[in-house]
Amino acid sequence: MFVVCFVIFRYKPDIHFVDKHREALIQRVSNIDSILDGLLDKKVIKREAYTKIRLIATPQEKIRALYEGPLQAAEICKEIFYQILQKHEEFLIKDLNGKK
Repeated sequence: MFVVCFVIFRYKPDIHFVDKHREALIQRVSNIDSILDGLLDKKVIKREAYTKIRLIATPQEKIRALYEGPLQAAEICKEIFYQILQKHEEFLIKDLNGKK
């Protein structure tokens, strides 16, 4: 008698860069106003959200507000955020890309 065992793996897509490095981005992004401008231009955030986030005191809280709102909307929002980060936080992104 033969016993056949099957191991079932659930497909799990790769975790997006901005999710993988959430904590580091919250702590280390400093050029937040330029990033907000880019998100507004690309229509990831609306003027009302832009204004509210700009009024938040610290860069860390501003990034958290993005994670709690617009970055949850769709994967494309995360991708646009990542592209804007590459432009305005080039050295931070290179540093994080070098870490596993």
